[in-house]
Amino acid sequence: MARELTGRKVLAITIGAFSVIIAVNLVLAVKAVSTFPGLEVENSYVASQDFDAEKKAQMALGWTLTHGYANGALTLAFRDRGGLPVQARDVSATVGRTTETESDIAPAFTYANGVYSAPASLAPGKWMILLSAHAEDGTLFRQRLDLFVKG
Repeated sequence: MARELTGRKVLAITIGAFSVIIAVNLVLAVKAVSTFPGLEVENSYVASQDFDAEKKAQMALGWTLTHGYANGALTLAFRDRGGLPVQARDVSATVGRTTETESDIAPAFTYANGVYSAPASLAPGKWMILLSAHAEDGTLFRQRLDLFVKG
């Protein structure tokens, strides 16, 4: 014997379905806002005014950068146009996940034999390095590097 589909049952099904959809959307929205790391720059218009000049100066340096992670150490190697090692006046970096700031670290790099290295304990997965260095003449060198740590 078939059960009759009444208006009350249809209303209950509709309310139940929309309640689930709204609840899932609220959970996802709260998670998205609570894990958002924040702004890259305070004022994007002001940052854009200096971008071309900074990029041109950085390109004029002719530096290339290689990076890696092995045995608990993060490594950076700057090279000039001729492939020779370059020692920057200063090097700083923030290493973290791309989606949150909880795991961010600021490793202290030391220079030896043409390579900057710093101890770092990185869990497997995708990491981002926001690097900033100055040449001896004061030219700013910045790069955002992706790093994949294998488990």
